[in-house]
Amino acid sequence: MKYPKIPVAQTIVSLCLTKGIQQVVISPGSRNAPLTIGFANEPEMKTYSIVDERCAAFFALGIAQQLQRPVALVCTSGSALLNYYPAIAEAYYSDIPLVVISADRPIERIDIGDGQTIRQKNVFKNHICYSANLYSEVVPKNTIEDPSVLQKIRESRRHNEQEINKALNTALEKSGPVHINVPFYEPLYDIVPVPQSEPLVINPRLPDQEITVDELQPFTKKWNQASRKMVLVGVNYPHSISQKWLDQLANDPSVIVFTETTSNLHHPNFFHRIDNLIGSLDEAGFNALQPELLLTFGGMVVSKKIKNFLRQYQPKEHWHVDPIKAYDTYFCLNRHFELDPETFFSTFMPHTQHVSSTYQSEWLAVREHRNTKHEHYLQQIPWSDMKAFDMILSGLEGPLQLQLSNSSTVRYAQLFTLDKDLEVYCNRGTSGIDGSTSTAIGAAIANRAPTLLITGDLGFLYDSNALWNDYIPKNFKIIVINNGGGGIFRILPGDKDSPYFDTYFETTHHLTAEHLCRMFNFTYFKAEDAKEFAFAKAAFFDDHEGPALLEVFTPRTVNDRILLDYFDFIQ
Repeated sequence: MKYPKIPVAQTIVSLCLTKGIQQVVISPGSRNAPLTIGFANEPEMKTYSIVDERCAAFFALGIAQQLQRPVALVCTSGSALLNYYPAIAEAYYSDIPLVVISADRPIERIDIGDGQTIRQKNVFKNHICYSANLYSEVVPKNTIEDPSVLQKIRESRRHNEQEINKALNTALEKSGPVHINVPFYEPLYDIVPVPQSEPLVINPRLPDQEITVDELQPFTKKWNQASRKMVLVGVNYPHSISQKWLDQLANDPSVIVFTETTSNLHHPNFFHRIDNLIGSLDEAGFNALQPELLLTFGGMVVSKKIKNFLRQYQPKEHWHVDPIKAYDTYFCLNRHFELDPETFFSTFMPHTQHVSSTYQSEWLAVREHRNTKHEHYLQQIPWSDMKAFDMILSGLEGPLQLQLSNSSTVRYAQLFTLDKDLEVYCNRGTSGIDGSTSTAIGAAIANRAPTLLITGDLGFLYDSNALWNDYIPKNFKIIVINNGGGGIFRILPGDKDSPYFDTYFETTHHLTAEHLCRMFNFTYFKAEDAKEFAFAKAAFFDDHEGPALLEVFTPRTVNDRILLDYFDFIQ
């Protein structure tokens, strides 16, 4: 084998492997050569080369999303590192472990005019779980160096080993991003046949996931006394909660369970179209829906309507279940149970009782009425975004991994019923449109299941470099809803007739994905109306020799009115 000559590079590779990190995404550069040599020559590492650092970071995030364990990123010095920031922020708020390893100049070379050099120390300080700033290591020229020099080298190595351990352990313990900044002296490309580093290994301290029945007793009592209980679930990994606990919640007449597209939970009594239910309620309806007790788990919630409702009509008790963090989203949080939901429910649910109540049955009747109106509305609307989503999601069955981009895409998906065998993901940590395609490709590689990304035109074009790699699976497919701009801005409040709206808000364009598909070897399909879509959809979902893309064109100035009228119609 070949090893980088610089010991700290050997140490990083060795400790990553010890901590179970086996996936590394590398962007090309010179200053990071010792790291690249180390990772690329380690047979137990799976390495990927992604040129665009922003795409590389989201690509790694997609892999980590699926594996639920840390994935490493390696880049050169300078602005390359800054391109990781959007994905770092997403990982931070979505509790996804990423290990960012950046090469740097030695400290005495910072701010003296050297090229490709910036202040990298603590550069992610507001959105990182830990920043490890390593010492530059001088490789001794011979074994008879001055003893004081050798002592400094030993101290430097021990500091680096401890910092690397702490960073990697933090990624594991907090399930979030960490940054290791490594200054390298030249020469950078020297190799040795035998490793010279045997680093100290410090094991992570993973918290015990347990709570006693006695600790839960006061909360169990409150639960059993409440006749209007609401459970709200945000982003949640598929198959993470035992169905028996979900059934117990669903069969309690005093409980309403609100789930979202990204919750990946299913039961006939669950309310999975939140905006459909509460989007047109009056004050009397809100008062009737107001819960006494709110139990939440999972990540970020998409629906603005449920957030606004719970902030105005607050429960007396709000409990959140999560092993890492609890946001006071509704300004009434009483208790954070620092447990994973499965552990919490396995201890809590056996001691709960069903409470006599009409809470669930009354709202199930409202749901039935809204669902009927929903179907009637879809039958009468013309070709539009909403009609396209109806035709895309109807008949879409698992096993399939469904990746959704942000803004309009995930919000439209919230209005429809999805097959229970779909596994649904979306970058809801920061809810940005950047990186959705890169994330989906990384996830497809890690999951290996057939994967469909549904995205808008701006999000797709914004992240078009995501297609610039050699790793896209044959069973990866993309549907692009091209409405000629940022359609979400026609739905949001604003003056759509102002002279600057089209340019600075909606950002209208006449671009298509066709030429990108030709350049990146995607099979291309398109549809401009319902008839064309029905024909193209069948061909699109056939097996192809490579990945495929279906571009669906919808009328830019019709979509907003159809969506806004929807909520009036279903009332």
